Amino acid sequence: MQDRAAKTRRQLIQSAAEVFDRSGFAGSSIGQICALAGVSQGALHFHFRNKRALGEAVESAAAEILCRITAPDPHAQHAQHAQHAQHAPLQLLVDISHRLVRRVCQDPVLRAGFGLAHDAAWGSGSVLWPLWRDRVRGLLTAARHQGSLAPGVDVDEVVATVTAVTAGVEGLERGRNCPPSASPMTPFWRLVLPQLTAEGVRDRIDPTGSGVALTVEPPAPDWRFDDWPVSEGCATAPAGREVCCVP
Repeated sequence: MQDRAAKTRRQLIQSAAEVFDRSGFAGSSIGQICALAGVSQGALHFHFRNKRALGEAVESAAAEILCRITAPDPHAQHAQHAQHAQHAPLQLLVDISHRLVRRVCQDPVLRAGFGLAHDAAWGSGSVLWPLWRDRVRGLLTAARHQGSLAPGVDVDEVVATVTAVTAGVEGLERGRNCPPSASPMTPFWRLVLPQLTAEGVRDRIDPTGSGVALTVEPPAPDWRFDDWPVSEGCATAPAGREVCCVP
């Protein structure tokens, strides 16, 4: 019974994400979501008190997915540390930006989570973009401490720029099944890295992404977001909702 309830909850979150992504929060109805999930409205209300609560579950699931795809692969990180310790944070920033925009193309839950951030009918504040900004800032700060940033680089300005570019790419690429080899972040990094990186590091960062960026994530239906434990050091979302932290 618990397995069946967990499966129903996953179906409802996935279906709500697809409907929100297609029609927006205001344009989506409980009936549409239930029809897509193949469950009754009674089953939906067993898990979620209303559409708002379902939207919060979609946003929290999207935040968990964001944390998972932007966290470093421990094996790849170890290899990078052994070979390229001086520029690992910057390469990782490039890598996870590619992974993020590729996942947005593929995953309706992540796409809906970002979509709610600029949906006027949702209006509860963004959860995902602050998490992404914190991740970008953490990697740039680590790069500065390691001496990988060029002199005079303003971390706040770079954080704002990277966030703005990924937000723009997210809006342009949503719903498109773009292959990893066609990442729209590559031209941005080719333009920015020469100004961002210290001279001794400049030629050793791949703007197209390293092996970490090409790591194959599970297909969207295989994400088990309802079963994931909340990560340590959780950030607090608007309305007191907890979402995963960004390491």
